[in-house]
Amino acid sequence: MTSPAHRFEAPVLDAIGGPLRLAEVTLGEPEPGEVLVRMAAAGICHSCLHAMDGSHGGMPLPLLLGDEGAGVVEQVGPGVVDVEVGDHVVLSWAPSCGRCRFCVAGRPVLCRRRPPAGVMNDGTTRLRLDGGPLYHFGPATYAPYAVVAEGAAIPIRRDLPLDVAAMIGCAVATGVGAVVNTAGAHLGDSVAVIGCGGVGLNSVQGARLVGAHPIVAVDTVSDRLSTASSLGATHTVVAGTPTTDRELAEIAPDGFDVVVLGVGAMAAFEQAWSITGVGGTCVVVGRTPDGERTSFNPQTIHTGEKRLVGSIYGSVRPAVDFPKLADLAVDGRLALAELVTERYRLEEVDDAFRALAGGELGRGLVLFD
Repeated sequence: MTSPAHRFEAPVLDAIGGPLRLAEVTLGEPEPGEVLVRMAAAGICHSCLHAMDGSHGGMPLPLLLGDEGAGVVEQVGPGVVDVEVGDHVVLSWAPSCGRCRFCVAGRPVLCRRRPPAGVMNDGTTRLRLDGGPLYHFGPATYAPYAVVAEGAAIPIRRDLPLDVAAMIGCAVATGVGAVVNTAGAHLGDSVAVIGCGGVGLNSVQGARLVGAHPIVAVDTVSDRLSTASSLGATHTVVAGTPTTDRELAEIAPDGFDVVVLGVGAMAAFEQAWSITGVGGTCVVVGRTPDGERTSFNPQTIHTGEKRLVGSIYGSVRPAVDFPKLADLAVDGRLALAELVTERYRLEEVDDAFRALAGGELGRGLVLFD
């Protein structure tokens, strides 16, 4: 490893289910094809919460979390051609090789040459803790600096504030993309979004952008439903009540053209599939805990030509779609600041995750100096 570029304190996960520990971390210089980014903001994401509680296993420890963020490029490694010092960038947690069959086909989120979890393309990590390797969850945005592959730092216009731009890197791209890219929703399609956290709220925005109608937000938290209404939902339905199914049936008696499942609960999956109409598409975005299983009658797919599809990262092409989302935000067609319910300092990140786990947080941001 090269000589250290930066030393700073960052919240480290030492054990699954344990708290985050503020520790001194060393970050090395960017290697060929990599860039050093000074972080401006990072989003509080459910994926990180799942890594912490062990419901999504397979991550090496110790671990530096953070899969959503934005900042300014401070240094570029040898061979970097598409990113320059001073660029404002949104970080992607899914760098792609650009050469495998999925990348060439315009589906980079399915890249087959992505490095294993926790390391860079060369199989090592630029992060060190107590003399040993510190692994990273995505681009590890819960730190003042990050080293990422060039393809994971996507330049955007400079007149979009970096704090809200951070959300483009996961919640916005995933939610909008699930409707626009994965489902391919059209003008006038009926859309239901089950689970209105950060991703679900942006699915509501994606539905609004394509001119869907009606747009129904379903959640257990009234504040989230209020936010969904402000972002374009024409109807809101409280989930898990004796009248939930009846209310949904009254809005769309023949089922919905598009249903976006933004949570990983199996009961929510069953409801999402049941309200998907003939010829409709059910998009599974929320990841279930490892080991979960379900069953359903396959005739419900065959007889009505219903589609059940998964969506990773909203099926986006980060290098193409992130700048477009930034343009929509600056033009006032995509709300970003309205998504933020709380802002935190880095040392308060544990509090942020407690609020997220308790359903108290829509989208939280960690802000850096």
